[in-house]
Amino acid sequence: MSVSFVRGRVSMSELKTDVILKGDCIEMLRTLPDASVDMVFADPPYNLQLGGDLLRPDNSVVDAVDDDWDKFDSFAAYDAFTRDWLKECRRVLKPEGSIWVIGSYHNVFRLGTAIQDLGFWVLNDIIWRKSNPMPNFKGTRFTNAHETLIWAAKSREQKRYTFNYDALKAFNEDTQMRSDWTFALCTGEERIKDADGKKAHPTQKPEALLHRVLLAASKPGDVVLDPFFGTGTTGAAAKRLGRHFIGIERDEGYVKVAEKRIKAVIPASPEDLIVTGSKRAEPKVPFGALVEAGLLQPGDRLYCPKGEREARVRADGSLVAGTLSGSIHKMGALFENAPACNGWTYWRFKSDQGLRPIDALRAEIRAGM
Repeated sequence: MSVSFVRGRVSMSELKTDVILKGDCIEMLRTLPDASVDMVFADPPYNLQLGGDLLRPDNSVVDAVDDDWDKFDSFAAYDAFTRDWLKECRRVLKPEGSIWVIGSYHNVFRLGTAIQDLGFWVLNDIIWRKSNPMPNFKGTRFTNAHETLIWAAKSREQKRYTFNYDALKAFNEDTQMRSDWTFALCTGEERIKDADGKKAHPTQKPEALLHRVLLAASKPGDVVLDPFFGTGTTGAAAKRLGRHFIGIERDEGYVKVAEKRIKAVIPASPEDLIVTGSKRAEPKVPFGALVEAGLLQPGDRLYCPKGEREARVRADGSLVAGTLSGSIHKMGALFENAPACNGWTYWRFKSDQGLRPIDALRAEIRAGM
């Protein structure tokens, strides 16, 4: 599963997925072809700038992030590193791709500046609220109980990007998904331990977080890039959800843990990965197509929701009622004295089951496309 590159950029035909590229993230990113991935999820070093050990009230030492990969000589050095890897991520994103970057108060503002300066277009910031945060042991600050995810399109001019709005709404019990998400930190069985029983990685993210990100902004079969792969949370979630992944990780120990973890994942069956469709993604059907298809005839009557008022269908797909005429949307608005109206859900036709919305006839047309 892991690969070490020692040559230049590969072509699209040579690109391998479901692999971990071993090496420096910027060097490995430079080996990937332009416009080759659908989504990026990046969990870069936080640059915590720790000044010494962090102690609990009983003087025990907190297992904090003190690894070499999180240490930079200055903010300038961190900013240069950030811009280098973000620039490469933007290059490898497809024209309709998007990027997710997660950070804490230590680095997220620097990340946001770099993201905007490099031409990405911020779509949302998401607050991950931790239900079990580590307390502020010294009592000198608020408990740091959240992290921030930045979701951005490749450019401001980008017209399309994947956002499974209706799937998330169904996921959230038919309520629009908000930008504040609550998940617990990795604990218990999900927390991966090394041979000594210690945390294999200090900042392992919960797979539930990646599940929601991938569900929101990718499709089955998409390629998801994670330039800071760690213990492979992105890869595990991607495999489970029928996505492909490319991970980049320089630490051999993390690579071995990630390989073992992902190998054990059982992917969901393809039929279980189908998400709730969006009407925005469905083919456009003009009202006149119903007349052309013979589902409605010129002269047929359509009715308001309560059946109290009616309008006649004309051969050109417009409606007429007395001196009023116009499209299904215009006539619905005139009937209700409203600024706008969705004619597809407003107008009814007579059927054996009583009055039914004409949207049911549109569904018949779409089913045959």
